[in-house]
Parts: sequence; structure tokens; C-alpha cells
Amino acid sequence: MVREKVTEVEADSSLDKVEQILQGAMHEFLLHGYAGTSMDRVATSAGVSKATVYSHFQDKQGLFKALIEKLAQERFHSIFGTEHLEGDPKIVLRRLATKALNQMLKDEEFHAFKRVLIGESGRFPELAQFCILCLIKPTIETLSHYLASHPELEIPDSEATARILLGSLVHFVMTQEMMNGQEIIPMESDRLIDALMHLILKSDRS
Repeated sequence: MVREKVTEVEADSSLDKVEQILQGAMHEFLLHGYAGTSMDRVATSAGVSKATVYSHFQDKQGLFKALIEKLAQERFHSIFGTEHLEGDPKIVLRRLATKALNQMLKDEEFHAFKRVLIGESGRFPELAQFCILCLIKPTIETLSHYLASHPELEIPDSEATARILLGSLVHFVMTQEMMNGQEIIPMESDRLIDALMHLILKSDRS
């Protein structure tokens, strides 16, 4: 029993160290980019030894991928939760679109991280692909499955429609916030969501 308690404490300490390292890594990647960040800098920023960093992450790529996975899981669950999507599409789709858009618009840290990811994608395409695998693909699959489960919508291609919905939201955030275009092509987020609902929900069309 005593050994079990010690093991639990050790596990908690290990998880704390991982979180500490990830926070330090995020700071360094946002400040110096992927290519400009070293494991030494991460260790210093995290307040741990370089050996501690390597005891949890094999290399810089593994550390960066762990950050992508962590961010993807947090944002996916904050929008979709852990339960299976069900309910009236008029309610569910508007709720999801509104929640996703509001979250993306306010998530300045994720904006900065995506800038780094996009900026480095030319030299390190596997990192951008990993982001698509962890975040974009599960989101498209979840939306596509939900749309396909509602034949009354008469959607001929649920996957393409899911991509249109997600892509429109992402494009809105990129042009309005990430690229600072809100004064050049201003639009209220409600207008975008209303238009998307009109396109997807057949019963709303005139």
C-alpha cells in the first residue's frame, strides 16, 4: 500500500513535469519558431534540466507534436464534448458553429501557434500534416457522420459539406483575426453562421 501511494505521487509529479515542459516549449516556439527553438531553451524556459526534458520527449519534433496533440484534444473536446452528437440539426449545427467560431476568435494563443505552424510548414510538412491528423480530420469526420445520420437534410455529400462548414469558419477567423482584416472586409460572425445554416439546412431555404 505504501508503495502504491509513492507511485501515485511519482505519477502526479511526472504529469506536472510534462505540463511544465509543454508550457515552456509553447513559450519558446511562439517566440523563436520551430527551427529557432532548441531543447536547451525549452529546458531553461520550463525551469527543468535538459535531461528531464529528454526523459519525457525523445526530440524536438516529438515535443512539438505533443503540443499539437494537446491543443487539438483540448479544443475538440471543448466544442464537441465527449458525448455522441444527436438532436435537431437546426439547433445542434448552429450551436456547434457558434461555439467553434467564438472559441477560435478568442483563442489568441492558438492563433499564434497556428502562425508558427503555417510558417514552418514548408520546411517541416510533417508537422502541419500531424495537425491535420489530430484536429482537422476528427472534426470533419464527426461533422460528416452527424450530417449523414440526418437524411432529411438531403445532403448528397456529407464529408464535402462538413469541409465547407469547417473551412468557412476557419477562413473567417484567419481573415478577420489572424491576418487583421476585420477593418478591410468587416462582417459580423452571426451573418456568417446564418448564411451557413441557410445553405446546409434545406428546410430553411425559401
